[in-house]
Amino acid sequence: MSAGSRGQLADFLRSRRARLTPADVGLPSDSEPGRRRTPGLRREEVAELSGVGVTWYTWLEQGRKIPASPQVVDALARALRLSADEHRHLRELAGLTAAAEASGDDLQPRLKRLVDAAAPNAACVYDIHFDYLAWNEPYRRIRHDPAGLPAGRRNLLWMMFTDAENRARMTTWDRAARALLSQFRASAGRHPGDPRFAELVAALTEASPRFRDWWAEYPVRYFRPARIRLRHPQAGRITLELFQLRLEDDPGLLMVMQVPADPTSRDRVAALLAGPPSPSS
Repeated sequence: MSAGSRGQLADFLRSRRARLTPADVGLPSDSEPGRRRTPGLRREEVAELSGVGVTWYTWLEQGRKIPASPQVVDALARALRLSADEHRHLRELAGLTAAAEASGDDLQPRLKRLVDAAAPNAACVYDIHFDYLAWNEPYRRIRHDPAGLPAGRRNLLWMMFTDAENRARMTTWDRAARALLSQFRASAGRHPGDPRFAELVAALTEASPRFRDWWAEYPVRYFRPARIRLRHPQAGRITLELFQLRLEDDPGLLMVMQVPADPTSRDRVAALLAGPPSPSS
C-alpha cells in the first residue's frame, strides 16, 4: 500500500466513523450528552465493534504503514455500516481485491443473457477459479459442452487437461494448455489460502500427469492476445481469436469470446451453426 493510499484510507475511515452515532451501531448513548468531543463514534468504539486493537486502529487512521488483512478490513466495513460500494472502495484503498458480493437469484440468467447476446461468437463466463458460470450455444457446439463435465468439475482447467476429445480437437494443445495453466497459477497467487484452488490443484495433479509436471515448474503468465486452431469434426479446420472482458460490476468474473479469425473460419462456423444441433459437443 503506497503512502498516498494509506492517507486516503485514513481519511475514508475517519469520514465514515464521523457519520455514525452509538445508537446507529447498537451502543448505549452517552450518559452525559454533549461531552463527546468529536462527531460520530470514537476510535475505541470502532475497534470494539470490529474486534481489533485500539492502538492498531488508531495507527490505521493515522496513515501508518501497517498490514491490513482481508478479514480485518471486512470487519471494519461491517462495524462502520458501509454500503457495498463503500466496502469495495475500502478494500481497494487497502490494496485488496474487491469483496465478494452476494450474487442473488438473477446472476445466472443475467450472465446467460450476456453470452447469448455474443452469438454467433462462442462465449463463456467463468470465475476466479475458472469454474464455468455461463456459456452460449456456439461455445457448446464449437468448443465443448461444460454441462457434460462431472459434478464439481465444471471447470476450464479440468476440461483442458482431462477431456481427450478437446485435446484431439486442438492442433496446438500444448501451447494453449500451458498458457491457461499459467493464468490459473497467477489467479491462485492472488487468492492465497482459497480452498477451491487447493482442491482443484489436488484433483488435477492426480488426474493429469501433464498438469502435475507443469504445475511443479511454477509457470506464471497473464493473458495475452492469442489464437487457437481447431480440427472440428463437423466444421473442419477453424481458427479462433480470443478476447477476455472483465465485468466491471463483479471483477471476479471474466467473459471470454472466441471470434473466427479469418473469412474461411467465419464461413465454416456459420455453416456449423446453421445446421442441426448435435446432442453434445
